[in-house]
Amino acid sequence: MSYENLKLRALTVRDYLIKCQTMSMFASIRDIKNKEVWQLRKLRAMGINGLSIGVESGDGETLALANKGYTAADILEQCRKLDEAGIEYYFVYMTGLAGKDGGYRNARNSAELFSQLNPYFVSVDSLTLFPDTELCQMAQQGLFVPVEEKERIRELQILINNLNIRTHLFANTVSNFTPVTAYLPYDREKVTSELQYVLDNTDEMEMRKYRNNLKSLG
Repeated sequence: MSYENLKLRALTVRDYLIKCQTMSMFASIRDIKNKEVWQLRKLRAMGINGLSIGVESGDGETLALANKGYTAADILEQCRKLDEAGIEYYFVYMTGLAGKDGGYRNARNSAELFSQLNPYFVSVDSLTLFPDTELCQMAQQGLFVPVEEKERIRELQILINNLNIRTHLFANTVSNFTPVTAYLPYDREKVTSELQYVLDNTDEMEMRKYRNNLKSLG
């Protein structure tokens, strides 16, 4: 939505729901790009203060593979505008999105980028391929090699170990074989140890069976 459209809707909410203090919504980096800092500040003053941004990654190669329509530099630039405007935001990260053997690079580069910003929390999902999706078709054609389950957990460990900010991390959706939550950096060692226990004591086939049985992520 444009600034004027959001402004109209925010003011309408304020007119009818006088006690409403905060309006949250999903957003893309592209949605921030066409707004000036002064406009973001105005929207913040109207009550818009909670953007869930599905960046999925902060790694350039992975963003290009996922056809997100923006770069890691764009994420940095646009979220710094949110910081300047005082708007709270949250990131969604996706393990497995970089494909086989790409998790280490994806996690390291994403953690480095996220650590330059101020996400209130980072929510982690794990890529699950469903029929009739473009990425599933790429996998069937050999253009995308899906990640093994244990590589996903190692990717999550790398992300956690390299996030150098205070933030909440939630990797507890159904797409995650092992649900974990953490307040970083305080819970870093505890959570990575929990994940290591799963790596050491769970069979890859058992984990793969779990993902194959997922019918939806709802």
